[in-house]
Amino acid sequence: MARTGYSTEIEGENVARAKANEIPVSPKHSIEIARFIRNMTTSEAKAYLADVVALKKPIPFKRFKRNVAHKRGLSKWPAGRYPVKAAEAYIRLIESVEKNAEYIGLDSTNLRIEHVAANRGRGFRAFFPRAMGRATPKRRETVNIEIIVTEVA
Repeated sequence: MARTGYSTEIEGENVARAKANEIPVSPKHSIEIARFIRNMTTSEAKAYLADVVALKKPIPFKRFKRNVAHKRGLSKWPAGRYPVKAAEAYIRLIESVEKNAEYIGLDSTNLRIEHVAANRGRGFRAFFPRAMGRATPKRRETVNIEIIVTEVA
């Protein structure tokens, strides 16, 4: 895949960023998590996503909500899910951006997520073999995720 830039330009001395390309997770789940963790601190986001992986707290689904059941623990929005695989990918990326911030001299305990975006990546095409010599196409979805954090005092 070609190297792509970030979708927003946030510059400064107190800014750290991380990006992951073509992660094999659901784009819909990734977009909902991105909307949810925006403007959180990195420690809050990691703690909440760890609870999602442990199936204790759901992520509210506001955009891709068709046929999504209600979940307990959501205060203002009833529909939600537990996107475990996408939450694990986000935890790894948040840890990466914390390490990047620490490397450039920022305090990794006071980081706030300024920008997070999830976009569909390339779809890998393959075939399911079927009976009597037939085949059914399948498409493996991927996602590109970017996070930009700033240090808050």
